[in-house]
Amino acid sequence: MLTQKLLSVSNLGADWVLWLLVSLSVISVGIMLERAAFFLSRRIANPDALSNLLLAGDLAGALQAVEGRQGMEADVVRAAVEHAGKGADAVVEVVNAKMERSRLDYERRLAFLGTLGNNAPFIGLFGTVLGVIRAFSDLAAHPATAGAGTVMAGISDALIATAVGLFVALPAVVMFNLYQRWLRRASQRSSVLGHAVVAWLRAARAGEG
Repeated sequence: MLTQKLLSVSNLGADWVLWLLVSLSVISVGIMLERAAFFLSRRIANPDALSNLLLAGDLAGALQAVEGRQGMEADVVRAAVEHAGKGADAVVEVVNAKMERSRLDYERRLAFLGTLGNNAPFIGLFGTVLGVIRAFSDLAAHPATAGAGTVMAGISDALIATAVGLFVALPAVVMFNLYQRWLRRASQRSSVLGHAVVAWLRAARAGEG
């Protein structure tokens, strides 16, 4: 009884799996474009020059350099400068908090790309299995008219689902890894900028002593 019910589901074939993969692919492309625009719009043109301003204690110049800018680095600079009067330890805590908060924005929707990249091939493989089951089911139901050629045609159609699954997964994996790399770089640059303010504060304090 259960086998027959499962067989009736498999007789639907791989078409619905293909449509599912196409839908997931459209969503993933939209996320890729949105995330690319997000990361590119938040890059700092010359982080080394900005770090030198902070090391030199030119806080006003640093603020001017990130004026109107969005992103982790700009947020860290503004937060560090704003709390510089409270001492180096306060700046360290504020910078860490700001980085963690910004990381949430940078990681948004990346989980979807990672999950899709890992699982789209299995979805395609599932469609292939359904297609193969349907091909042999048709052969069993019509042994006189369904020859080997018919079965092989059904199997070849079913294999398309696996190919589509791989086609959907590969761009998702590539872009997920790229965005993770950009996130790590933004975090490293933000940490350098935060430490530049801390270094200047501690140097100034040592000079006063």
